[in-house]
Amino acid sequence: MHNLLFELWFTVVGVFYIIMPMSFFRNLRWSLIGILGKFVLWLWAKSTRMKVIGKENYKELRKHRKAVIFLVWHGRIFIVPYFFRKRGIMPLISPSEDGELPARIMSRWGYRNIRGSSSHAIIRVWNQMKSELKNGGEVIIVPDGPRGPNRKMKLGGLKLAQETGAVLVPFTFSASRKKFLKSWDKFSIFYPFSRVVAVYGPPIEIDPALKDDDLETERQRIERQLIELDKKADRFFD
Repeated sequence: MHNLLFELWFTVVGVFYIIMPMSFFRNLRWSLIGILGKFVLWLWAKSTRMKVIGKENYKELRKHRKAVIFLVWHGRIFIVPYFFRKRGIMPLISPSEDGELPARIMSRWGYRNIRGSSSHAIIRVWNQMKSELKNGGEVIIVPDGPRGPNRKMKLGGLKLAQETGAVLVPFTFSASRKKFLKSWDKFSIFYPFSRVVAVYGPPIEIDPALKDDDLETERQRIERQLIELDKKADRFFD
């Protein structure tokens, strides 16, 4: 009887594998990882005491329905899925396997993910972001992602702001007990039960008339501001 049950089980499983495409199992695996990842990150963040700095200017922008492009270094995105949850923000996430985990977690927190990067065809997602911003929405961009160099800002965010009139808002975080991983971006995580500070930088408006050398000068200036914002956050616990 037991042998018959085993044979029946393996037959059913075999037929299931033949009928169902491999994409089904991949999606199932990532769905389960996304559910678990969301729960773990929620629990992790909830264990902290969090202070938010610099939100007043951002709130004023949103009060007047100004479109916003958040700029967050790749090394400081650990807190982003939790911090901006349930606000319907549109994050630009790498279409590579590396971007699958944050995409799965963020989709379960109400983000409207778009997948694209500088190394992939981006016309479709560029138009999606433009449409979102022209309607007063919010977008999250990682200006040095997805593969760096670390904290070297690309021009995409500035050009998107020029074309839409959106305001750039730098964002970062730090913690009383944190660790920098040995990755290209020196990825920062905080330990559970730490004190965490989330920092909004001053809003930045981009002159739509800027071109070539002037635009590059502005890019370098904003890059320095983003780096300084990280230092400000890290000094909070000195």
